[in-house]
Amino acid sequence: METGSAGNASAAARREEARQGGEAGLARTIGMPQAVALYIGAVLGSGVLIVPGLAAQEAGPASLIAWGLMALLIIPMALSMGLLSAAYPSAGGVSHFVTLAFGRRAGALTGWFFLLSVPIGAPVAALTGAGYLAEAAGWGEPARIGTAAIVLLAGLLINAVGMKTAGRVQVAVVVAIVLVLLLAVAAAVPQIRFENLRPFAPHGWLSVGHAASMLFWCFIGWEAVAHLSEEFKDPRRAAVRGVGIAAVIVGGLYAATAFAVVASGSYIGSGADTALVRMTGGALGPAGALVLGLTGLFICAATIVAYVGAASRVAYALSRSGEAPRRMGARSARYGTPTGGIAFLAVCFAIVLALYAGGLLSLNALIRLPNATFILTYLAGCAAGIRLLRGSRTGFAVSLISFAVMALVFPFTGWAMLYPAGILLGFAALRRLNRNRHRANHEN
Repeated sequence: METGSAGNASAAARREEARQGGEAGLARTIGMPQAVALYIGAVLGSGVLIVPGLAAQEAGPASLIAWGLMALLIIPMALSMGLLSAAYPSAGGVSHFVTLAFGRRAGALTGWFFLLSVPIGAPVAALTGAGYLAEAAGWGEPARIGTAAIVLLAGLLINAVGMKTAGRVQVAVVVAIVLVLLLAVAAAVPQIRFENLRPFAPHGWLSVGHAASMLFWCFIGWEAVAHLSEEFKDPRRAAVRGVGIAAVIVGGLYAATAFAVVASGSYIGSGADTALVRMTGGALGPAGALVLGLTGLFICAATIVAYVGAASRVAYALSRSGEAPRRMGARSARYGTPTGGIAFLAVCFAIVLALYAGGLLSLNALIRLPNATFILTYLAGCAAGIRLLRGSRTGFAVSLISFAVMALVFPFTGWAMLYPAGILLGFAALRRLNRNRHRANHEN
């Protein structure tokens, strides 16, 4: 990363923004309720459906320790992203913050880390939600893949018509999600047996660290909405208050759901990734399982809407700064939405689903693959927060805490670190190619 002073970096970024001043920005259409719903929808995603059972399978009841630690962690993580979004609203989101703190090259690399995480993360969410519905309805794998494709297409189309529409959809979906999850937890109460909490750490205490790295999938999302901050009507109010409200709701729901899955023993045996459906089905019968299956689909749809919105804006911002192809910066003449980024994501989604359908990529591999890039995105964002928010005691402290914890979690991603390593090599090669082209044009 470049190590010039924060003041020089900020001045350079402001000059770059002034140079782009003739370009029309994205419309400010996101109010406070939509912001809260987008935060919850981005964070309370496929993880609540699939990870409680998988984490319990990894560490047994001791996985609850990992849940407790991660639930506490979301407060500084959320506040760090919220304070940065309030102070520096931009479609570039985390990459914009990193640019201000460490320079354009570091910001562009961070943007590409996030952008290339979503083409994998969104299909995982779609397949998870479709899998829950397929499990509840008794469908086969082809129906699951087809349903996932429909959900991804819906996420792309909703974002194509604008975040005002997407925000309204999110409000309705998130309210329904919260109510059904509370119903699922209540239905599990009669199945809770405290003997299911023994032995507490059957796979050793190191397994808690591995479970924590897996749980990170459940707590990403705060950085996604940062990319929509340019479209907040009131960035300071929506980013800081909105993220605080969302953090309390998300933390409470995750804690309650994880305890219900572990204490009911519904993760034991095969199908740990659909433990929530079996837990609810055991209490409410097939109708209850079907309701949860549909809710699972809507949970994942809400996540996809938020992440497609975020990633398409990153593509737009990278293109606007010259760090991505010009076509990725195309905007809809009618809606003002970043259609170039949406088209890029549509192609990526089709490729990933085809690889999964052909048996070349498993869901487990897809879940683990983007974790390392998401964590690196957070690390870069928190490092930017340490530098940019040092005038605020709260901002500096929450950024420092988040950075330290993310640095501890990152080594547990294991082989998934190869993915950001590949992105880094590709980024370096692309920059060298562009530099050589520029030099050749200059000489001619």
